[in-house]
Amino acid sequence: MINVFWHSLMASGRWKLIPALIMFGLTQLASMQGWPTLSCFILSAIGIIPIALLLSDATEEISEHSGPTIGAICTAVFGNCAEFIIALSALRLGLIDVVKASLTGAILSDLLLVTGLAMLVGGLRYSEQSFQATMARTNGAAMTLAVMAMALPASLISTSGIDDPVAIHGLSITVAVVLIVIYFLTLIFSLATHSHLFDPLHVEGDGLSLAAESTASVRLMPWIVQLILSTAFLAYQSESFVHFLEPATKQLGFSALFTGIIIIPIIGGFSEYIPAVKGALRNRMDLPISLAMGSSLLVALLIAPALIIIGSLIGQPMDLDFTGFEVIALFFSVIIVNFVNMDAKSNWLEGVLLLGMFAIFGAAFFYYPT
Repeated sequence: MINVFWHSLMASGRWKLIPALIMFGLTQLASMQGWPTLSCFILSAIGIIPIALLLSDATEEISEHSGPTIGAICTAVFGNCAEFIIALSALRLGLIDVVKASLTGAILSDLLLVTGLAMLVGGLRYSEQSFQATMARTNGAAMTLAVMAMALPASLISTSGIDDPVAIHGLSITVAVVLIVIYFLTLIFSLATHSHLFDPLHVEGDGLSLAAESTASVRLMPWIVQLILSTAFLAYQSESFVHFLEPATKQLGFSALFTGIIIIPIIGGFSEYIPAVKGALRNRMDLPISLAMGSSLLVALLIAPALIIIGSLIGQPMDLDFTGFEVIALFFSVIIVNFVNMDAKSNWLEGVLLLGMFAIFGAAFFYYPT
């Protein structure tokens, strides 16, 4: 097993392992030596990045062997791994407001930051890039419905004046169960019954022999091992990050809302930026679009409901009662991305517009009253 993992590290480059080990060691040293809280927070945040790079390399390699649809889902799942672990750690500590804000932030960063960055970088290299129109429309419709379902409890609570915590939590649990069922149905739709909509270029019977498939699976094993071990290191590093999160952000003057919506998604979602940018640079815009939409759907339909259910099981009840401005931000983001993707083409200016919108939302949440 050690030999397999070593070969995978050689494949991905030793230079990516060294900073990961250095930052991991510095984080633990700072924690044990009682360094200033802000220093520990910065080290733990930076330490997530090289581990996320190793995770990104593994998911990208696995995606290359599994096709674009399964690859995008795999990248979305493990790309959101850091955000989920951070949110789960914060939930265990009772930082409910931070967790709820991080869910909104994850969707905003996927739709605006990941998509915008890919369109900007790809547009600087190619005059115009195109992607599958059917896939964009299908994912866009699903994302719109997912955000509406996720925001419905908050809208109901604000318009009806419900203030009974038991009723609000019961409504949130009910919606969470429905959203999880919908997510698995979307997987069946995209991977089984209507897979041609997401991978129309797929050709049956590509002529690979059994021996070639066996060789490919053997070569894939080191990346699977790297994926598992990187996820484990990421979980441990994320625990350190959350431990210093609240006191450090208070020193910096950041509210729980701004921390969850901007700080956590930018750091936790780092492993999504790399494959998105690489796909754009290779003129394969289907990957960034699928990744951004797939990650957003994963957060809205699986991660958010899962945290609701887990919170009730560990004695940290959480609901879907988001602030009104969070709901507005989610709706605007979905509408903007759907408009940009309408013609199934992208350029660098559209990327700038999406990134600019993310920056505006960041400023708005920074000045949002605590």
